[in-house]
Amino acid sequence: MRFAAPRSTSPSPPPSGRRRNRQYRPRSTFGVPPDTSSEDELDSDSSVSSDSFCYASESEVPPPPPKPKRNRPLSEQYMMEDAVASIRLHVNHHDPYEEWEKETRQEAFRVARHNHAQDRVEQRKGRNQARAQAQQQLATLHEEQLKEVQMQLASMNLKKQQEEEQLRAAWKERDRKLWERIDAVIKVEEDKLRVKLEAERKKREEEESVRKEEEERKRQAEVRKRKEEEEKRKQKEKEEEEERKQLEAERERAERDRAEEQERKALGFTTAFEDWKRARETLTAIKAGPMKQVKADKALKSLWSAGRRVITPKIGQLTNDPQSILKISQQIVEIIRPVNPHPQPVYIALLSSLAKAILLQAETEVTAEKRSAVPLAQVATNLLTVLEGFADVFWAKLCQRAGGWPVPVVVPAKDVDGAPFNQEGRRKALGYRGEDESLAEYSSRVSGMMRVYFHILVAPVNQPLDPVVRLPRYWTFFTRMLKDPQLLDSSVAPQVLYTALDVGGLFARQVWGHQWVRLLALMYEGVTVGYHGQGGRLIGGQSPEGIAARVRVQLEIERIMTSL
Repeated sequence: MRFAAPRSTSPSPPPSGRRRNRQYRPRSTFGVPPDTSSEDELDSDSSVSSDSFCYASESEVPPPPPKPKRNRPLSEQYMMEDAVASIRLHVNHHDPYEEWEKETRQEAFRVARHNHAQDRVEQRKGRNQARAQAQQQLATLHEEQLKEVQMQLASMNLKKQQEEEQLRAAWKERDRKLWERIDAVIKVEEDKLRVKLEAERKKREEEESVRKEEEERKRQAEVRKRKEEEEKRKQKEKEEEEERKQLEAERERAERDRAEEQERKALGFTTAFEDWKRARETLTAIKAGPMKQVKADKALKSLWSAGRRVITPKIGQLTNDPQSILKISQQIVEIIRPVNPHPQPVYIALLSSLAKAILLQAETEVTAEKRSAVPLAQVATNLLTVLEGFADVFWAKLCQRAGGWPVPVVVPAKDVDGAPFNQEGRRKALGYRGEDESLAEYSSRVSGMMRVYFHILVAPVNQPLDPVVRLPRYWTFFTRMLKDPQLLDSSVAPQVLYTALDVGGLFARQVWGHQWVRLLALMYEGVTVGYHGQGGRLIGGQSPEGIAARVRVQLEIERIMTSL
């Protein structure tokens, strides 16, 4: 179909010029002519008709003003013609392909929605099945965990019952011993009363024979006087002999130390006197330094007193339970070393109070029940690995309360500063508490503290400690003890040796092997035949306490040897 528009009435250009200037252009399919002439005609007609209504006749209408002629290029004219023809065709055209594409898109959209709905249903079913399986697995897991918890609770209840039975048996045994001691005390008091009544009866009898007894009294007074003079002479000779032996022993020890000095320095070992000197110097430094400063300052003394009042009950609350031991150890560390650190004098004073509390607990509880030394030693070991400087303080307090037995060494006649000990000062340096403490009480108290010390030596640790609380010190204790006759003559020596063997005798066999067996044989000879080749000179002397402790040492050595 072709469309045609009227041509313009404007004159055409000359033929010659038109042919000369005409260019090739693509012809429109619809044959739409250019609209330049039509626009000119419309303009001219409209101008005439629009002006004619103001005049009586057409003749009166003035001619229109000359309109500027627009010369457009032919390519633009052809382009405008093609555009107009395309618009006319597109408005009235119906395209079947577009209808098919539209229907196809709608159909694809319906199919996609259907497939999407089916996929959602399948996904929902899969999720429901997975959720059901997960819930079933979770229920099975909860049931298994419930069974495990019930089994653990049953095991804990059984363990608790066993521990209660053990504690009940221990309390019964303790009550039995307590009542035995009470009965023994009652018996002693009854004996005292009986003696008193007997003395009164004798006194009445003596009053009846005043004259005869007066002579007897005079005679006895003379005999007693001679006896006292003889005892004083023997006591003086004994003291002179002991002093001579001590000086000789100190001289021999000094010569031996000088001979072994280079070898000790090469190996990093110390002598017994150096260890005792270290303890005395540390104790003197604490008393003259931190303790003096703390007691002179009210604020520091208040801090120290508050910490000390908390530490002492903690040590008394110890039980042989790993959780309790760890908890109390952590609490004591938090008290002594809080987030805001204490001043150095208060810190040292608290370490001193802690060491004293441990040793006092050892003197009281361990003497009554030796198993109570285990948790006490474990707490002390934990604190020795954490608290800086506690090893020095603990060693000083131990030597203060136990004398030279922790080293072991015979306390010399002079202090580390060269000043000679008086009778009271030497007794205090030996570790005696008061003038009325007997040798049996002193031996029992020292044994309790040494039991805790030996447990510390054999306790497993995860980091190296100070040499005075390491395992090699256990071997050093026996070697020093067995080569010093003055120590072996004391009745305290076999009691301390028995305590050491009871704590770590079997463990030492695993550590030192055949060498330990040889040392046990030497010790066994000392309690049965005589030490250092001197027949009849047994460890512990001839006192009743020494004989009883010597028998315990013999039995303990036999027990260790039979268990190998």
